[in-house]
Amino acid sequence: MANSSDPPPKDRIIVRVDPDLEELIPTYLDNRRKDLLSIGEALKQEDFSTVQRLGHTMKGSGAGYGFDFISAVGLQIEDAAREGSEEKIQNFAGDLRDFLDRVEVVFE
Repeated sequence: MANSSDPPPKDRIIVRVDPDLEELIPTYLDNRRKDLLSIGEALKQEDFSTVQRLGHTMKGSGAGYGFDFISAVGLQIEDAAREGSEEKIQNFAGDLRDFLDRVEVVFE
């Protein structure tokens, strides 16, 4: 039984995706998790061009797979990298990490 002082579990984010993409989605989402690691490594090197490229790729691919949020956060990461704002990049990467942790894909 859960303790009444325990925080409520985070809500799942339901995303409806075309069933034709079912085989591709696990790899697509795994690649976005790898992008988060790559962003972290690039920031350690102050390599904003790599971060900008990763954001650009997310911006261009997310909506095509049914993940409008990934496209939106990709644009934010791309713009923050262009500005050279590590703080903004970290915040947007955190938003993406939270999304990936909470997303539940429904194929319909």
